[in-house]
Amino acid sequence: MPLVAGIDSSTQSVKLVVRDADTGRLVREGRAGHPDGTEVDPRAWLAALDEATGGALEGVAALAVAGQQHGMVALDEEGLVVRPALLWNDTRSAPDADDLVRELGGPQAWADAVGSVPVASFTVTKARWMARAEPGNAARTARILLPHDYLTWHLAGRPEEAVTDRGDASGTGYWSPITDGYRPDLLALALGHVPQVPRVAGPSEPAGHTAQGILLGPGTGDNMGAALGLGLQPGDVVVSLGTSGTAFAVSRTPARDARGLVAGFADATGHFLPLVCTLNAARVLSSAAGLLGVDLDAFAALALAAEPGAGGLALLPYLDGERTPNLPDARGSLHGITRTNLTPQNVARAAVEGMLGGLADAVDALVEVGVEPRRILLIGGAAANRAVGEVAATLFSVPVDVPPPGEYVADGAARQAAWALSGGMDAPAWPDAQAGATTRFEPALVPALRDAYAAARSALY
Repeated sequence: MPLVAGIDSSTQSVKLVVRDADTGRLVREGRAGHPDGTEVDPRAWLAALDEATGGALEGVAALAVAGQQHGMVALDEEGLVVRPALLWNDTRSAPDADDLVRELGGPQAWADAVGSVPVASFTVTKARWMARAEPGNAARTARILLPHDYLTWHLAGRPEEAVTDRGDASGTGYWSPITDGYRPDLLALALGHVPQVPRVAGPSEPAGHTAQGILLGPGTGDNMGAALGLGLQPGDVVVSLGTSGTAFAVSRTPARDARGLVAGFADATGHFLPLVCTLNAARVLSSAAGLLGVDLDAFAALALAAEPGAGGLALLPYLDGERTPNLPDARGSLHGITRTNLTPQNVARAAVEGMLGGLADAVDALVEVGVEPRRILLIGGAAANRAVGEVAATLFSVPVDVPPPGEYVADGAARQAAWALSGGMDAPAWPDAQAGATTRFEPALVPALRDAYAAARSALY
């Protein structure tokens, strides 16, 4: 049976899975770390990729890369890195986002143009920041790639034409899933000129071969990879709890949310992926656990020992600013403190509720653009914390499922590689891809809890 590989090049690390192309059976894995920070020399990703794949690609017939969205890799005429890549969580371009929105005519104009209203996360705003703050680097920039594009381009031997896919391109702010094409005028508006950008390949269209002859899929963004790895169906809403938090669902129609809450992305299959992103997710829990001086297991026990509502404490977890709502300069705050409720148990519970409260609002925003949830799928590193599923049930009105831990982004990339290898019309079904049982939490909605967080947020903005 042929083997395929999927690579997840995330903010914190690179993960590799090798699977049977026909059944999805896991054969082997690899991993390596990435440097911390909101800007990174993209060559560090290449070094980590070499470490994670060393010896692991033997017998692999095809591979694909899913990567963190939005990051701007600026290259010169020789294909050399102009400056460290600005990552999605770098908020220095927040004023540039405001300027771009105003210059095009407001949020509705952007929603109509590219399906999304750009905030600091989007590539187009980073291009404007570079043009404003580093005009020499902007002038040297002859090509802009996204993180997954950069890795695929290197794996393909740095061809003249780089390749991307609809999903990742839709997070740039200068490619439209509505018209299925680039908006070079928007890139020129941001950067001052139009650099070379990748060709947008079809969902299963090959993007070349490695020097070893391995077929390359076009790759995609990390959220699109997770959707493909999970095999999302209508009514499935994913809440992903990694460095950032996201809520997304597959749709057959593009979103155009002029409020800027829902990003109107494309998915990796030819459809659409309306998505809401928060900057703060898993690190809220690790930060609170550090404050309390406990590990994450003990932190979960503390949170579960408290009642819903945390005795009146409400944590707004904007530890790194926030993207949704768009508050890049905000900081976290703890509301409702009294002498009696300031306990380790309530602080732990408030941290979990605060992290999930923003994502419950994110799901509400998806509903407002036409998504009809029948269940919530909790994935990502923080989903494994045993307090998270139980607390989530108090914030959602539909069942909450926690599938077994897995590298769903890398799995989606591997599934795309198998699709490109087969040349079929649809991504292959993988009966052996998911090992382990899904844990279900029936809805136990506490409306007063949602009200408390709405009141805390309204006091802030």
